[in-house]
Amino acid sequence: MTTHLITTEIDLKTVATDLNRAIESELRTYGEPLRWAITDVDANQIAKVEAVVTRD
Repeated sequence: MTTHLITTEIDLKTVATDLNRAIESELRTYGEPLRWAITDVDANQIAKVEAVVTRD
């Protein structure tokens, strides 16, 4: 198992109700999320998410 630091973006305008679920779903495309944080939101409502994920 290895850990990786990744950065991804989430369009907040497309998230209907559950922001946590949307972020974790996106992060699972990279591996199993250990922890994550929203580090920036721009004027177009795009959230920058930095995360640590594990992969086999």
